[in-house]
Amino acid sequence: MSSVSTGQAGGNNRFHLVADPFCQRDGLPFADVLPAEVIEQVFARNDALFAEASDGVFSRQVVLWAFLAQGLADGKHAACAAAVAAIATYMHQCGGPVPCGDTGDYCRARAKLNLAALHTLLRLTANPMERNAPDDWLFEGLHAKLVDGFTFTMPDTPANQADFPQSHTQKPGLGFPIARAVGVLSLATAAIHAVAIGPYAGKQTGEPALLRRLLGHFGEGDVAVFDRCFCSYWTFAALMRRGAHVCARLHQNRAKAGGEHDEAPACDRPVTWTRPARPAWMSPSDYQKTPEQLHLRELHFDVHAPGRRTETLIVVTTLTDPTAYPAARIAALYAYRWNAELDIRQIKQTLGLDHVRCLSPHMVRRELAVTLLAYNLIRKVIATAAAVHGKRPRQLGFTRACQEVLSSWMLISTGTCRDARGLWCQMLRRIAAHEVANRPGRIEPRKLKRRKHRYPLMTKPREQLREELQMT
Repeated sequence: MSSVSTGQAGGNNRFHLVADPFCQRDGLPFADVLPAEVIEQVFARNDALFAEASDGVFSRQVVLWAFLAQGLADGKHAACAAAVAAIATYMHQCGGPVPCGDTGDYCRARAKLNLAALHTLLRLTANPMERNAPDDWLFEGLHAKLVDGFTFTMPDTPANQADFPQSHTQKPGLGFPIARAVGVLSLATAAIHAVAIGPYAGKQTGEPALLRRLLGHFGEGDVAVFDRCFCSYWTFAALMRRGAHVCARLHQNRAKAGGEHDEAPACDRPVTWTRPARPAWMSPSDYQKTPEQLHLRELHFDVHAPGRRTETLIVVTTLTDPTAYPAARIAALYAYRWNAELDIRQIKQTLGLDHVRCLSPHMVRRELAVTLLAYNLIRKVIATAAAVHGKRPRQLGFTRACQEVLSSWMLISTGTCRDARGLWCQMLRRIAAHEVANRPGRIEPRKLKRRKHRYPLMTKPREQLREELQMT
């Protein structure tokens, strides 16, 4: 493919259109995270090159750029018509062919975006940031990766219902298809490394089963941090086999003391887990490869909350050296797990992923991947601002960073900015100046003050309600 400048319109323009709005200047930290050439190579390797004609409007570059903008603007205010309008503005500024207002061509082009390429781009945004993170962003020199699950709904179409059935507790016609997902997020940069999705219910659709599909994203120098839902002999053994450490809350069904332990205070002691019987989902060969015993460390922590009973948390970890990893540091590491909840809330609320808009399962998966890619690119901007101004990424607000990027999106994309570097530096200063509030012990009632509701809740299928209205 020929090298053409950013401003050239049509199908032959490079992926600078996608990369440039996210601080792609030499000399800035993380400038080598997902440059235009890498995006182009990923799509080429996946045979995902379309709209290559010189007069092509909906090229893969333009479509990915518009799809990312939809994700950052959140689903409520970023319909396909708005995306086509943005493409029309871009093409007009660059002197290219301007599309009409029909969204059909854009939607069909969006469906051609290769899903494997999108997941590769997701990984290529998270991994380099993690590798280049300063030491003071890490946990005792380890790359802590947080694991958490979440759900999201989608439009009630037959295709979506077939792949992601609604909850069995809802009557047909009244619920929405629902998907379950598990993500692996960085503690240092808050970027998401990988995600696995499946139906909300059924065999091998629980969060532990989805995590097993993501084990390849852990390795030497990593420490996986997760809640007791994922805590099992098999998860520990699989992660340890890959050279990764684990820190997790003990599952409620497991005995508190597993086997013999050395003399040590009750709150911090070594334990030995014995391999249980082979589960139905595991093959006999994999079972034989699993060690018969795991030597771990068990710690008890008392959690004091005003107005509540003191709760004792039991944390199990492979970080068995109490000198290198004191109990207080292990407690802090597990407490960091809550950051995954906050990250997912940002993705669902700020980027509108609590309810996606696409009408078919294959597009639902693309919308998820593009939204998470947009999230990682914003996290790249935040990490850049943090590194430049001597802060940590989790100190800076995600929503403000989205607003800053969107405010200059079209200006930088069209190449009409007279001083792009100056604009980026100003943007990084504003992002670094907006730190998230630290409000320990904050108490807020989960109640709404506004009482106005426009319509009553639907208690019957829509088709039945239409028939009843026609009969009146």
